[in-house]
Amino acid sequence: MPDLTGDPNQHPPTDSLTGSCLCGSITVTINDSELFTKPRGHLCHCSNCRKVAGSYVSSNLLIEAEKVDIQDRDGTLKTYEDRATGSGNPVFRSFCSVDGNPVKSETGAYPGKVILKMGMMPRIPQPEMEGFGLHRHAWQGKHEGITMYEVKWAGPDRKPME
Repeated sequence: MPDLTGDPNQHPPTDSLTGSCLCGSITVTINDSELFTKPRGHLCHCSNCRKVAGSYVSSNLLIEAEKVDIQDRDGTLKTYEDRATGSGNPVFRSFCSVDGNPVKSETGAYPGKVILKMGMMPRIPQPEMEGFGLHRHAWQGKHEGITMYEVKWAGPDRKPME
Protein backbone atom coordinates (compact mmCIF):
# COMPACT_ATOMS: atom_id res chain seq x y z
CA MET A 1 0.00 0.00 0.00
CA PRO A 2 1.44 3.42 -0.93
CA ASP A 3 2.16 6.05 1.71
CA LEU A 4 -0.87 8.34 1.53
CA THR A 5 0.17 11.98 1.97
CA GLY A 6 -3.02 13.82 1.11
CA ASP A 7 -4.06 14.80 4.63
CA PRO A 8 -2.91 18.43 5.12
CA ASN A 9 -3.14 17.94 8.89
CA GLN A 10 -0.16 15.60 8.62
CA HIS A 11 1.91 18.51 7.22
CA PRO A 12 2.08 21.42 9.68
CA PRO A 13 2.61 24.93 8.24
CA THR A 14 6.31 25.82 8.07
CA ASP A 15 8.65 28.14 6.14
CA SER A 16 9.36 25.35 3.65
CA LEU A 17 6.97 23.18 1.68
CA THR A 18 7.83 20.35 -0.71
CA GLY A 19 5.57 18.53 -3.15
CA SER A 20 6.09 16.22 -6.08
CA CYS A 21 4.50 14.98 -9.26
CA LEU A 22 2.75 11.60 -9.19
CA CYS A 23 5.76 9.58 -10.40
CA GLY A 24 8.17 11.42 -8.07
CA SER A 25 10.52 12.60 -10.81
CA ILE A 26 9.86 16.29 -10.16
CA THR A 27 9.96 17.85 -6.71
CA VAL A 28 9.15 21.46 -5.94
CA THR A 29 10.24 23.15 -2.72
CA ILE A 30 8.99 26.57 -1.66
CA ASN A 31 11.11 28.50 0.85
CA ASP A 32 9.14 31.48 2.14
CA SER A 33 8.75 32.65 5.74
CA GLU A 34 5.31 34.12 4.91
CA LEU A 35 3.90 31.03 3.20
CA PHE A 36 1.30 30.36 5.89
CA THR A 37 1.23 33.65 7.83
CA LYS A 38 -1.52 35.19 5.70
CA PRO A 39 -3.77 34.21 2.77
CA ARG A 40 -1.65 33.59 -0.36
CA GLY A 41 -2.26 32.52 -3.90
CA HIS A 42 -5.40 32.41 -5.93
CA LEU A 43 -8.04 30.17 -7.37
CA CYS A 44 -8.37 30.54 -11.13
CA HIS A 45 -11.54 29.73 -13.06
CA CYS A 46 -10.24 30.50 -16.57
CA SER A 47 -10.72 27.65 -19.03
CA ASN A 48 -6.98 27.10 -19.57
CA CYS A 49 -6.19 26.79 -15.86
CA ARG A 50 -9.19 24.48 -15.42
CA LYS A 51 -7.90 22.28 -18.25
CA VAL A 52 -4.41 22.15 -16.77
CA ALA A 53 -5.81 21.34 -13.31
CA GLY A 54 -8.29 18.80 -14.64
CA SER A 55 -10.90 20.36 -12.38
CA TYR A 56 -13.43 23.18 -12.09
CA VAL A 57 -10.77 25.44 -10.53
CA SER A 58 -7.00 25.66 -10.30
CA SER A 59 -5.16 26.48 -7.08
CA ASN A 60 -2.13 28.66 -7.89
CA LEU A 61 0.58 30.56 -6.06
CA LEU A 62 2.38 33.48 -7.74
CA ILE A 63 5.78 33.67 -6.07
CA GLU A 64 9.31 34.95 -6.68
CA ALA A 65 11.33 32.40 -8.66
CA GLU A 66 14.25 32.59 -6.20
CA LYS A 67 11.98 31.18 -3.46
CA VAL A 68 11.32 28.04 -5.50
CA ASP A 69 13.60 25.05 -6.08
CA ILE A 70 12.51 22.63 -8.79
CA GLN A 71 14.39 19.34 -9.09
CA ASP A 72 13.87 17.25 -12.22
CA ARG A 73 15.51 13.96 -11.25
CA ASP A 74 14.66 12.04 -14.43
CA GLY A 75 14.46 14.90 -16.95
CA THR A 76 10.68 14.65 -17.30
CA LEU A 77 9.84 18.39 -16.97
CA LYS A 78 8.41 19.62 -20.28
CA THR A 79 6.90 22.97 -21.23
CA TYR A 80 3.92 23.79 -23.45
CA GLU A 81 3.69 27.28 -24.95
CA ASP A 82 0.03 28.24 -24.48
CA ARG A 83 -0.92 31.02 -26.91
CA ALA A 84 -4.69 30.57 -26.52
CA THR A 85 -4.82 33.21 -23.79
CA GLY A 86 -7.17 36.15 -23.34
CA SER A 87 -4.30 38.62 -23.68
CA GLY A 88 -2.69 36.84 -26.62
CA ASN A 89 0.59 36.70 -24.66
CA PRO A 90 1.99 33.21 -24.20
CA VAL A 91 1.90 31.34 -20.92
CA PHE A 92 4.58 28.69 -20.59
CA ARG A 93 2.98 25.74 -18.78
CA SER A 94 5.40 23.15 -17.38
CA PHE A 95 4.37 19.61 -16.49
CA CYS A 96 5.76 16.12 -15.93
CA SER A 97 5.90 14.30 -19.26
CA VAL A 98 5.50 10.91 -17.57
CA ASP A 99 2.42 11.43 -15.41
CA GLY A 100 1.05 14.74 -16.81
CA ASN A 101 1.16 16.48 -13.42
CA PRO A 102 1.08 20.30 -13.83
CA VAL A 103 4.03 21.97 -12.08
CA LYS A 104 4.20 25.69 -12.89
CA SER A 105 3.37 28.41 -15.38
CA GLU A 106 5.43 31.43 -16.40
CA THR A 107 4.45 34.54 -18.32
CA GLY A 108 6.14 37.78 -19.32
CA ALA A 109 3.46 39.62 -17.34
CA TYR A 110 5.24 38.59 -14.11
CA PRO A 111 9.00 38.74 -14.70
CA GLY A 112 11.06 36.93 -12.06
CA LYS A 113 8.00 35.05 -10.75
CA VAL A 114 6.46 31.64 -11.28
CA ILE A 115 2.88 30.47 -10.89
CA LEU A 116 3.04 27.19 -9.00
CA LYS A 117 0.27 24.64 -9.39
CA MET A 118 -0.51 23.96 -5.76
CA GLY A 119 -2.33 20.65 -6.28
CA MET A 120 1.03 18.89 -6.04
CA MET A 121 1.61 20.19 -2.50
CA PRO A 122 0.54 18.33 0.66
CA ARG A 123 -0.74 21.58 2.21
CA ILE A 124 -2.10 24.60 0.33
CA PRO A 125 -2.10 28.12 1.80
CA GLN A 126 -5.51 29.74 2.09
CA PRO A 127 -6.08 31.68 -1.15
CA GLU A 128 -6.49 35.45 -1.02
CA MET A 129 -8.41 35.87 -4.28
CA GLU A 130 -10.22 34.22 -7.15
CA GLY A 131 -9.75 35.14 -10.79
CA PHE A 132 -12.14 34.79 -13.72
CA GLY A 133 -15.15 34.79 -11.41
CA LEU A 134 -17.38 35.29 -14.44
CA HIS A 135 -16.35 31.77 -15.50
CA ARG A 136 -17.42 30.10 -12.25
CA HIS A 137 -20.13 27.45 -12.34
CA ALA A 138 -23.39 28.39 -10.63
CA TRP A 139 -23.21 25.31 -8.38
CA GLN A 140 -19.86 26.28 -6.84
CA GLY A 141 -19.91 27.48 -3.24
CA LYS A 142 -18.58 30.85 -2.15
CA HIS A 143 -15.34 31.23 -0.23
CA GLU A 144 -15.75 33.67 2.67
CA GLY A 145 -13.18 36.47 2.89
CA ILE A 146 -11.71 35.87 -0.56
CA THR A 147 -11.97 38.69 -3.11
CA MET A 148 -13.29 37.53 -6.46
CA TYR A 149 -12.38 39.30 -9.68
CA GLU A 150 -14.55 39.24 -12.80
CA VAL A 151 -11.66 38.31 -15.05
CA LYS A 152 -8.03 38.92 -14.19
CA TRP A 153 -6.91 38.77 -10.56
CA ALA A 154 -3.90 41.01 -11.21
CA GLY A 155 -3.15 43.95 -13.45
CA PRO A 156 -4.64 47.32 -14.32
CA ASP A 157 -7.91 45.95 -15.70
CA ARG A 158 -8.86 43.91 -12.65
CA LYS A 159 -12.35 44.51 -11.32
CA PRO A 160 -13.73 42.91 -8.14
CA MET A 161 -17.14 41.29 -8.46
CA GLU A 162 -19.99 42.66 -6.43
